[in-house]
Amino acid sequence: MTEKNVVTAIHDALHDAMAADDRVVVLGEDVGARGGVFRVTQGFLEEFGEARVIDTPLAEGAIVGIAVGMALHGLLPVAEIEFADFIHPAFDQMVSEVARMRYRSNGDFGLPMVVRAPWGGGVHGALYHSQSVEAFFAHVPGLKVVVPSTPYDAAGMLRAAIADPDPVLFLEHKRTYRLISGEVPDEPYAVPIGPADVKREGTDLTAISYGLMLHHCLEAAARLEREHGISVEVVDVRTLNPLDRETILASVRKTGKAMVVYEDNRTYGAGAEIVATIAEEALFDLDGPLVRIGGPDVPAMGFATNLEHAFLPDVDLIAARMLELARF
Repeated sequence: MTEKNVVTAIHDALHDAMAADDRVVVLGEDVGARGGVFRVTQGFLEEFGEARVIDTPLAEGAIVGIAVGMALHGLLPVAEIEFADFIHPAFDQMVSEVARMRYRSNGDFGLPMVVRAPWGGGVHGALYHSQSVEAFFAHVPGLKVVVPSTPYDAAGMLRAAIADPDPVLFLEHKRTYRLISGEVPDEPYAVPIGPADVKREGTDLTAISYGLMLHHCLEAAARLEREHGISVEVVDVRTLNPLDRETILASVRKTGKAMVVYEDNRTYGAGAEIVATIAEEALFDLDGPLVRIGGPDVPAMGFATNLEHAFLPDVDLIAARMLELARF
């Protein structure tokens, strides 16, 4: 086992995949000579060559479209969108082509491709470097949407995504890149796409989250146990599509109370689907109200520190809502 942060774990897993299989190629803006804006592909161009590490123009629709062609012709492309905020020019490719290829071909064609994109706030990225885009794509059948939050999960789920016969949108919360560290096995391993993970066992209430907010929930849960003796179970969904309803419902039925925390705009966010699932399937197992914490319904996250803090739920807010729910 080696201690790594999230970005190093992703770098190493992607490197190992390329070294093990020459069908794996990477493409995107600045992935070659610069090694990516976050240095995920640093050193790849020198080791694997320009035929497998391809710097592209600033054209996200073309990046994804080219990856489609590669996947249809036997390659395993990993396309990088430099920031998730700029994935929107590729939306038509992602929704109309990538997600529907197996369906429209009656199973004759799969698209074994991965689209990587850093997302989320907390880095003073302001309007165009802080967005949460997961709900747009989790709505689309045929497209797996993965949101790992730890180095172990990021490396293992990236390997699973590259091996998947169908397309995967692999979202990496950029605030966790160098903030979150953990032990990662030295030998290659995979974490299956789909199953959620109970990151902290508890008995009094369930907090369900992903991305940066998962770590805020873990910190808030530790505070509640330390200061109030309240036991909070924290569930990391890890995958938004497909959503592991069974793990979520089992946890909620055990604790009897549930809250969902995410940083996207609260209205129509991915957390709304989780709350709806609990309401439909486990309403009569609850002994408290369903609590949903999300970002405000404003057009964007501001650059200034106070504006960023006003948008992002923080540990104090989450802990206060946990305490309120536990005492209900």
